[in-house]
Order: sequence, then structure tokens, then C-alpha cells
Amino acid sequence: MIDPDDMAYCRDAIRHGSLSFHAASRLLHPSVRDPALALYAFCRLADDEVDLKAEKAAAVLRLGERLDAVYAGRPRNAPPDRAFAAIVEDFEMPRALPEALLEGLAWDAMERRYDTLSDLVAYSARVASAVGVMMAVLMRQRDADALARACDLGVAMQLTNIARDVGEDARENRMYLPLDWLEELDVDVEAFMANPQAQPDIRLCIARLLSEARQLYVRSEAGIAQLPLSCRPGIYAARFVYAGIGGQVRRAGHDSVSQRARTGSWQKLGWLTWSLARTGLSMATPTSPRLYSRPLPETAFLVEAAAEGPRSNAEWSDTLCSVFTQLRQTDFERSAQMLPVPQTSKTQ
Repeated sequence: MIDPDDMAYCRDAIRHGSLSFHAASRLLHPSVRDPALALYAFCRLADDEVDLKAEKAAAVLRLGERLDAVYAGRPRNAPPDRAFAAIVEDFEMPRALPEALLEGLAWDAMERRYDTLSDLVAYSARVASAVGVMMAVLMRQRDADALARACDLGVAMQLTNIARDVGEDARENRMYLPLDWLEELDVDVEAFMANPQAQPDIRLCIARLLSEARQLYVRSEAGIAQLPLSCRPGIYAARFVYAGIGGQVRRAGHDSVSQRARTGSWQKLGWLTWSLARTGLSMATPTSPRLYSRPLPETAFLVEAAAEGPRSNAEWSDTLCSVFTQLRQTDFERSAQMLPVPQTSKTQ
């Protein structure tokens, strides 16, 4: 069980740090709401540790140590760590899932760019679908087909985030749009990064990204209908709120460079109401054939990890060990570049 004081800290963190999820969480059953808020608080902490810190590589490595401590049963003495450790114990959370999230954050720390849509989906699987599958575990849902649809929803939400934040990311020297799309349109990436403008070719890429997300939102609904009835309204709400962000970007002419799409309180209230109605409809609707679609190749490893039960907690996966090795090397090389060059004297 999560300590009440730790739970209060996590609720407050999400109330101020993730308005969209906080709104959607109000429709979750109390037995799931608190673990879900605690999970998001830990994930939010992890994201902020990397996003807001100058030494990003070091921040990811510290997160690795914290996650290791959680799975060793000795969490760091901090509310999000203690709350997440309780979740790991109570729900037998497969370690592969938070590992995947950490791998995605490591890619961010290495400032990785993505050559193709498939590469971008692989990134989205780690930073978003992994969280979606962890949410399914909290709902005691480990059916492989339902987990695959949870992954679809996670990817759709992350693609929406990327589409919304193109300008903001460029100004922070981050590029997530697939590089082959930009190459097809003869976009000079470095020129765009130096002076971000809502040019037609960038808007076209944003439109393509939202189109990919829209297809995945539709497919994800078949999985939401497989969740416990008390959990469906909250997840439908998350689906509609994030899709609504994409709708705002479309209404702005796919310009997320000079402006950032925002949704208002009344819009959120409308989507929450529709989520309740959609839950009622799901009770009377036959199972959609979309439920049985194969998982995206980039998310299949998450489905396998959760559907087959928890991995051994003894050590890091080989994949994450390899990423951490690259991260340490990157951190070392950057540190070496910043060292002062020793001055040598010439003898006459």
C-alpha cells in the first residue's frame, strides 16, 4: 500500500504538472486512480529530471540508480520513489516497462534524431506506450491484444505531443520529425532549427504525423473496451483529450511553430462527458475486430513483457546496459570537450 503522505505528494505533483492527465484521472475508479497518479508522478519526475537538467546524461544515469533501488526493495527516501516501489510490489510490475521508459529518456539525453517514422514510433513506444502498458497492469489487464491497443494509444498520444511542440522543440535544438520526410521535401533541417518558421513543408509533416496518430486513436478504442468497466471512462477521457490537442493543431492550419495548441476547461469538460457516454456505448457494442490487430512491430516487446508476467529483477536488460554504456561515453566525451586546455610555455 502507498503511504498516505507519499500519495498526497504524488497527487499534488500531477495536479500542477500534468493538467490533461489530472483531468482524465478523475474518471478512474479510486482503486486505480491513486496507483495511476503515483505512477505518473514517478514518470513525470523521470521526464523532468532529464528535460530540465543541463547535465542530461548524468540525470538519466541517476534515474537508473533510483530504478535499481526500487526493484531491490530499497527505494530512495523520496515520496515518488517510495510510492512507485509500492506499486512494483503490489502489482508485480514487469521491470522491462520502466526500463523501456528510461531507455527513451536516454535517447533524449543523447539528442537522438529519427530517420524514419518507424524510428520515431520506437521512441514513442518507450516514452509513452511503456506508461500505457504500466497503466494496463494497474488495471489487472494482461491480455496481449488489449496490451497491444494500449501501446497504440501511447504512440498516438506521443505523436500528438510531438506535432504540438515542433516549434518549442526546435528552439531547444530538438528535432523529432522523421528526417526522411524532411529530406523528401528538401527541408534544410539545420536552417529550420536556426530560425523556426511555420513553412508549408513543416506544416505538411505535422499534418502527416497527426494523420498517423488519428489512425492509432481509432484502433486503440477496441482495447479500452476490454478494460474493467470502472476504468474505461478515464482512459476514454485521456484518448479524447489528447486527440483534441491534435484537433487544435489542425484548426491552426498545422502551425505549431509560431503558436502552441491549448485546450480550455470547457473543452475538457465536454470530452469528459463524452467519455462517460462512450463507456455506455461500449457496453452494448460487439467486440471490434480491430482488437485482434497485430501490435506495431516497435511495441511488440512491451506486449510480450507484460503479457508473460514480470521479468527477473536481478539485473538490467542487455539492451539498457548497452544504452547506458553509450550514454556514459557521450557524457565523458562532452565533459572532455569542456575541460580547459593546459597552457604550455615555450623555451627560448
